[in-house]
Amino acid sequence: MNLDAIDISIIAPAFAAGLLVLATHVPLGAQVLKRGIVFIDLAIAQIAALGVIVAGFADIEQGWLVQLAAGAAAVLGAFLLTWTERRWPDVQEAQIGVLFVLAATGSLLLLAHNPHGGEHLRDLLAGQILWVRYEQLAVPLAATVFIAAAIFLWKDRLRRLAFYLLFALAVTISVQLVGVYLVFASLIVPALGVRNYAPGKRLPLAYVIGIAGYAVGLLASMVFDLPSGALIVWCLALLAMAVHAAGPGPAKPAA
Repeated sequence: MNLDAIDISIIAPAFAAGLLVLATHVPLGAQVLKRGIVFIDLAIAQIAALGVIVAGFADIEQGWLVQLAAGAAAVLGAFLLTWTERRWPDVQEAQIGVLFVLAATGSLLLLAHNPHGGEHLRDLLAGQILWVRYEQLAVPLAATVFIAAAIFLWKDRLRRLAFYLLFALAVTISVQLVGVYLVFASLIVPALGVRNYAPGKRLPLAYVIGIAGYAVGLLASMVFDLPSGALIVWCLALLAMAVHAAGPGPAKPAA
């Protein structure tokens, strides 16, 4: 343990990035659980990561162009999932899983002969949240305000395509900030932890889980010199389990 390793100048922008991710992912997570498409986040995030890899093959290095490539890939994935849900709604979750596997293995194939491919793939999956700087957050902040406004204004009135497109945009922004694993955990874990609470308490408690998970995970990662993204995932999970255990039991079905 090394308390002297805590550097607020590093933690503060990383925590700000986490807050931007949580701003959209917590309410989207409630929608995902309600719609029964839990693995959509992994699939879209992996597709966005595939877009980043393809951009690298095209020698695209400018940040906004890489972001555009990731966004284009995610939007294409959103359109594809909209079509599959309309065509075969009874197996949509299975189709999302297949799309995730195809995107993940596609990334492996594209990076197979890249000498730094393993490191690049690890960064996309686990993220490098501690390397985030404030200047990287301007575009994500603007996009987050737009997405959050759309989510809270329309809530349950979001149609299938609009939901998938907003979801694709949110994931595109977040996957390059925090990585695929942390994107998935930010979306699903808080929503799972509060699912048995009264509807009016779920969203605030989910935000508490997310904010506390990022704060504790970032601090602990510096103190114990452990990977930040992975540790935040575990902190989110442990906090969600504690909140779930302290809450009410599942509602009993009507007789």
